[in-house]
Amino acid sequence: MESIFHEKQEGSLCAQHCLNNLLQGEYFSPVELSSIAHQLDEEERMRMAEGGVTSEDYRTFLQQPSGNMDDSGFFSIQVISNALKVWGLELILFNSPEYQRLGIEPINERSFICNYKEHWFTVRKLGKQWFNLNSLLTGPELISDTYLALFLAQLQQEGYSIFVVKGDLPDCEADQLLQMIRVQQMHRPKLIGEELAQLKEQSILKADLERVLAVTDGPGMLDEDEEELQRALALSRQEVDMEDEEADLRRAIQLSIQGGSRNVSHDIPQTSSTTLTSEELRKRREAYFEKQQQQEVVPPGQLSYPCERPTTSSGGLRNDQAGNAMSEEDMLRAAVTMSLETVKDNLKAEGKK
Repeated sequence: MESIFHEKQEGSLCAQHCLNNLLQGEYFSPVELSSIAHQLDEEERMRMAEGGVTSEDYRTFLQQPSGNMDDSGFFSIQVISNALKVWGLELILFNSPEYQRLGIEPINERSFICNYKEHWFTVRKLGKQWFNLNSLLTGPELISDTYLALFLAQLQQEGYSIFVVKGDLPDCEADQLLQMIRVQQMHRPKLIGEELAQLKEQSILKADLERVLAVTDGPGMLDEDEEELQRALALSRQEVDMEDEEADLRRAIQLSIQGGSRNVSHDIPQTSSTTLTSEELRKRREAYFEKQQQQEVVPPGQLSYPCERPTTSSGGLRNDQAGNAMSEEDMLRAAVTMSLETVKDNLKAEGKK
């Protein structure tokens, strides 16, 4: 739609935008429309003077402001109509008796001019498609053929006056281009007021963010907070790792004692009476799993029974006559016994040295 000429609203110059969007170019300026309005005012004054320059009606007419323009930039339908006559164009009120006698469907027209409460805008066919060229929109709005009649009826219901533009409009680039291609509009243009409101809201949010950053003393403060968070997470991970290693070691001892098919003294990681560090726990856990992988696989259908039981100070580990698992008390005794034996072995080794 870049080839479509679309003037956006400036001040109250909607009549100028309406005419230029209709003709698809900068055909009229406020100065030119003001000149037409002054000419119409002079013609009206001359008609009123025919009744006598001393008459009450004439004096009242001179005291009233112009009905064809005002200081804000508004121009009357008479100014628009006279401006279009320069191009051989004529305005007919839509759905008037005169227009109804013509029996023409809206879709077969070329353009409409709409007015409501001193606002003017154009609806025009370019190529084979209709467009709403309202200067209050951020861009041209595509109107389908099936929606055109409904759109005009909606405007009338809202109080708009609609005029049909009769005559040959001047040639324009957009009309020639859109005769060959059809355009699609993915997003409807917004009203200029809506766009400005969104920009204002974004500006407020940006200002709030800048104030927050200023209060927190800029990015440096955020970096310090982030470093503190990283340190806290690192300490937390270390504590979790230590707890996991200790839990793994306890599970390894439990599995070794309950296994029944392997020598307990070889499977259980050796402990000492001193407190183990996390590194020692990790090494002993790795040694245990290496032992597990080196064990011979028992052929299917065969059961493995221990040949010997490690002795204890109380005369050995008790085995339930029914072959049940060892009690927690027996497991504790076994662990203590192995710890004592490890200490003794270490003392003997040192004595030999």
